Amino acid sequence: MDCQYLPLSATGQFSSLFLDYLNQKDSLRPFYNRFPTLSGFQEQIQERTFSPEKRQTLVDTLTRQYAHIANKPDFSILLQPNTFTVTTGHQLTIFTGPIYIVYKLITTINLARQLQKNYPDYTFVPVYWMATEDHDFAEINHFRLFGRDYRWETEQRGAVGRMNPQELKTLFAQIPEKLSLFEDAYLKHSTLSDAVRYFINELFGAEGLICLDADDAHLKGLFAPIMRDELLHQRANEQVQQRTDQLGQLGYKTVITPRDINLFYLDDQLRERIEQLPDGTYKVVHTKLRFTKEELLRMLDEHPERFSPNVVLRPLYQETILPNLAYIGGPSEVPYWLQLKSVFDLYETPFPLLMPRNFATYVPKVTARRIHKLGLTPEELFRDTQTLKHEYVDTHTRHALRFDAENKQVNKALDAILHKAQMVDPTLERAVLAETKRFANAVVRLEKKLRRAEERNQETGIRQLLTVKEELFPNGGLQERTENFLTFQLNDRAFLQKMLAAFNPFDFRMQLCLEN
Repeated sequence: MDCQYLPLSATGQFSSLFLDYLNQKDSLRPFYNRFPTLSGFQEQIQERTFSPEKRQTLVDTLTRQYAHIANKPDFSILLQPNTFTVTTGHQLTIFTGPIYIVYKLITTINLARQLQKNYPDYTFVPVYWMATEDHDFAEINHFRLFGRDYRWETEQRGAVGRMNPQELKTLFAQIPEKLSLFEDAYLKHSTLSDAVRYFINELFGAEGLICLDADDAHLKGLFAPIMRDELLHQRANEQVQQRTDQLGQLGYKTVITPRDINLFYLDDQLRERIEQLPDGTYKVVHTKLRFTKEELLRMLDEHPERFSPNVVLRPLYQETILPNLAYIGGPSEVPYWLQLKSVFDLYETPFPLLMPRNFATYVPKVTARRIHKLGLTPEELFRDTQTLKHEYVDTHTRHALRFDAENKQVNKALDAILHKAQMVDPTLERAVLAETKRFANAVVRLEKKLRRAEERNQETGIRQLLTVKEELFPNGGLQERTENFLTFQLNDRAFLQKMLAAFNPFDFRMQLCLEN
């Protein structure tokens, strides 16, 4: 596989905040701890402490969650004080969802490998944080395979990790391909969380990746002191809002908006925000549930699993229960983490290194041949379709498609006509200028007709060009945000291993992976 690279800034696909972070712009320095370099990890290791009690709780939880999985990882390594994690997270999108989610997992695995190579005195474990408590079902209920969209319809509500995936049986009847791994995952497990853990372990367990479901009473118990403070004092909101305002003053658009209370109430079929009322009591929005302060705090002590952090506190929860060094995120995740550092400072928790995931466009063999034949560079591929077509025609035409030389001569003549007219009668100037403008418009129309005629002459090449563009940029967007990894894996069983071999977690560029 031939890999070619271009800067993310050349793709036109990423926000200025994300790009400026990658360029380590000085004005963003206060919004993170240290930049993700190999030497930065050494410093992060020295800063990161994690108690034996927390390690034991983590291992006990993972052991329970993997109880029914064969070929499970050895979690005992996490009990050692020199073991650290690197983590990525995502919603439980069905069939893994868009391929960039797989790329996040691969980046995390490769990061752990590279750290292990450079720091052999420590152990590094890649972790997939399963966003099981997320309740936005519309974000996870669909995927695309071979150009067709498939969708899971259900009446289930609440945290997606608790949903029963066996309803997906109807989707398997619609999919022409036999997907045995996913049939075993979805049809033989009673929760989406268990199903995802099963197939992720089948895909990447041998690479050392561990799946963690943080929807757990014991893990929530470790986070309970911070949740108690959030309920009583609501300090995170002010911290995040200050950082958000500062980023706004620098000209950046921010991603997340904090709440007064950044916690949900979580129960079967329900995940709704907690709000405090003027009389000091608390309510769960869109329900009839009401609690006094004493009742809510008692529930927190007895059932911490009924409280779920939102996007503001979830990262802090992650760093509370994992001996973590880095979070591997996408172009929308890294920016919202930049809004959160002051919350970590407030609770005296080390802020992890923010690693962008690897970015890639996979080019199958047939498409790679077309690109070579068309003579397209990586930069050209990322241009918009109209610009790309325009440049292609200009490059391959044997004719002049503009009347620049002719226009120069005519304009000279028109200037002479204008001069003569002004000598005879100055009022004729307007008439001459109107005719001059009319002529210029006519030339523009003729040039467009000339270009359309040449496009017809080059119809075969243009058609091949547009085919390549649609294959690599479905519906005009990045391939990795639309296509599912199965689109390539079903045609090449070595696809995942090739991507594992191709990615360098410290290379923050767009990567074109062309099959030979």
